[in-house]
Amino acid sequence: MIQKVHDHIVDEIRINTKTDTIFVLTAIFLNIVTLGTNAAIAAGGVEKKGILIILIFVALILVINFVAELGLMRGRDTRGKLTAGLMRMYKDHSVDTYYDSTLLNAYRTRYNLFMLVVLFTGVVAIIVPFLMLM
Repeated sequence: MIQKVHDHIVDEIRINTKTDTIFVLTAIFLNIVTLGTNAAIAAGGVEKKGILIILIFVALILVINFVAELGLMRGRDTRGKLTAGLMRMYKDHSVDTYYDSTLLNAYRTRYNLFMLVVLFTGVVAIIVPFLMLM
């Protein structure tokens, strides 16, 4: 039975990783595409329609980045709980010495870096078109 629990936890970690990867890649991709679109609109000059379209895309960036950041925070917490469960299981079976516990901090750092990249690309996608309008 313990093997089934172990396999289930490992599968959950795999699914969590795939979901987090989708959040990061989607947010970055949409930030860059929106940056290009808004920059092209801004390069065309200032007109009411163009600014309205830029503002709509800014709202899209904000929503996408909010969802991605929230998803990454939940993913980080979930991974922490799953890994902690594995560590308890390993400790109960006296195999915890084979798992380097510093990996837990490395995972947290990785999540923080992913969130920073998503946030930074979003901020750039918002700021650059407005700077082009000046």
